[in-house]
Formats: sequence, C-alpha cells, structure tokens
Amino acid sequence: MVIAVDFDGTCVSAEYPAIGRDIGAVPVLKDLVKKGHQLILCTMRCGSELDDAVAWFKKNHIPLYGVNQNPQQMAWTSSPKIFANLYIDENALGAPLTFTDFAPKGFIDWKKARKMLETEGVL
Repeated sequence: MVIAVDFDGTCVSAEYPAIGRDIGAVPVLKDLVKKGHQLILCTMRCGSELDDAVAWFKKNHIPLYGVNQNPQQMAWTSSPKIFANLYIDENALGAPLTFTDFAPKGFIDWKKARKMLETEGVL
C-alpha cells in the first residue's frame, strides 16, 4: 500500500520552519515500512526546509518511496495530486489528535493512529 504522510503536525509537532518535537511517529512509520508499505512524504515544505524533513526520515532510518510525488503515477496520469491508498495528515477529517501547551493546534496521536491502522488491517 502507498501511504502519503504529512510532516509538520503529523511526523513531528508543528514548529515550522524548525523541525518539531518527537510525537511518536517513528516506531509506527517503521512498522508500516516493515509490513511492506511505501511512504511518500507529502508536505508543503520546500527548499532547505524540505531538505530538513527528508533528513529527518534518513536520520530515523525510515525509507521514503517518494517526496511530494508518487514516482509511478506519471505513467498513467498527469494529475499533480499525489496518488496514495492512505493519507495521514493532522488536518484530515477524523485524524486522531492530541493537544499540548507547546502545540495548541494539535498533532497526530500516534497511539490512537496505530490502533486505527491495526483495526483496518494495515498494521
């Protein structure tokens, strides 16, 4: 399965342009890759800020299938929308969120997200 993953507020707390705090995404993302899923970083970051996000994945030993694009989709469409089977983003309807003093906007609650992924048979 191809999974598009946002960065700020999803993989780390939203502290753009800095890399935010650890919010528990790493073990879940690693487990998704171990199960054979392909991750696409789907973010509004660009330039050096995008490089920083990609470096975060490398530092955490999480391979990316693509960055802001699905490398296979241009073979069958010219649409700029990233094709994925699943999208994980703190702004998505129904996304499990948690809130703290340092992140009043909220961010993905990865304990709840893991349970959702397990329930759906993704993990």
